[in-house]
Amino acid sequence: MNRKLVIAVLAIGSLIGVYFSAVWLFETLLLPPAQSARADPEHLRIGEAFLDDLDAGRFEDALKRGTPELQEALAQGKLKEIWEALPIQLGSRQSRSPLRGETVSGTPVVTSTLTFGLVALDARIAVGPDGRIGGFRLVPSKGGAPPAAPAPVSSERFSEAEFPVGEGDVTLGGTLTLPRGEGPFPAVVLVHGSGPHDRDETIGPNHPFRDIAHALGERGVAVLRYDKRSKAHPQAFASGDFTVDDETVDDAVRAVSLLRAAPRIDPQRVFLAGHSLGAMMAPRIAQRAPDLAGLILLAAPARPLHDIVVEQVRYLAELDGEVGSHEQAEIDAMAVKASAVASLSGDVPAADTLLGLPARYWIDLRDYDPVAVAATLTQPILLVQGGRDYQVSVDGDFARWHAAFDGDARVQFALHPALNHLMIAGEGPSGPAEYATAGRVDEAVIDDIATFVGGGP
Repeated sequence: MNRKLVIAVLAIGSLIGVYFSAVWLFETLLLPPAQSARADPEHLRIGEAFLDDLDAGRFEDALKRGTPELQEALAQGKLKEIWEALPIQLGSRQSRSPLRGETVSGTPVVTSTLTFGLVALDARIAVGPDGRIGGFRLVPSKGGAPPAAPAPVSSERFSEAEFPVGEGDVTLGGTLTLPRGEGPFPAVVLVHGSGPHDRDETIGPNHPFRDIAHALGERGVAVLRYDKRSKAHPQAFASGDFTVDDETVDDAVRAVSLLRAAPRIDPQRVFLAGHSLGAMMAPRIAQRAPDLAGLILLAAPARPLHDIVVEQVRYLAELDGEVGSHEQAEIDAMAVKASAVASLSGDVPAADTLLGLPARYWIDLRDYDPVAVAATLTQPILLVQGGRDYQVSVDGDFARWHAAFDGDARVQFALHPALNHLMIAGEGPSGPAEYATAGRVDEAVIDDIATFVGGGP
């Protein structure tokens, strides 16, 4: 796999593919449940030697420790390209934890957590009875506590407080940004894009939802943001059988209901703002939360998600003007899986589906058209699009929304040529490396939202 394509798949995993399975990269919550086990010292030694080889750049030596199948899968420099691409995309590596033992479907697995600047990954190494490495996977680390609540911020114009969404063991941590004064205030519920996001929708050094919450709070608009279920409770998805409702929609509906009942909030002026996948699902959320005052769709996909995924991979592979044979083979393989979504049945294992998502997930999205559902709603809608967004594009998505609702007084459009997928300004063609540079949601987007919602009590 070419390094460009490795980075492309990583970018899609964080912003479009919620959980995915690329060759020897990430298989997140779709792996069989692991059981803690006392690790065989020899297995630990083998795993340690393998990781030592990778860190020292001895990729051929590392491959020799694997089975013939693993050697074939990672031949032609693929292992080197993958390993060297990680710090480019995820920031410099900060630590490598001691190996620990697990058992996955009866197979001994030793795991080390690799902490990078932007994310922590678990390096999982399956060791066969002959002492050879039969599997090597890098997965987002699921260890540790739920995401820590950010410290509340206060200013002359707003304050913040914890606002949990849900009850009991499955509660999601949330933050309510509330303007100072008696109210009642208009309010916005923020709904994440794809991926296991915290309440700030943290992507590298960027915090788009925090930017929006604080800027709107300054303008007299309350904002609720909360940790996504796949971030706060990843074990809830361990069965590998879930839909976008389980992951996104149900919690958004619950958050709207809770916010409408909160003190100092005007229940008739509660809006929902979705970003990326959250924007795509906003019309469905509104169907189930009909009392919403309106929808704000930030970078809203209008096409089937499986088509967008392939387009993204192709775009990123072409960024340097050259698509190698290995890249093209990976693109073609992904396109085949995307085409198969049209005839997908529920019994197809996740390992055989696009991005490793459950078949039920794809079937649900396959039969969902956000533009058609939005046409059945009565609430006003604001669509905001960045002109440099390569993940949700002007021509492929924003234009479709515009064509469907052109002349409809209920729907407003705002296109900002300099903005990327995160609504942050930049120059030139956008790519995943841009997300590793700190920025802030553009003031023009805040203006759009504040004007649409109307600030103050």
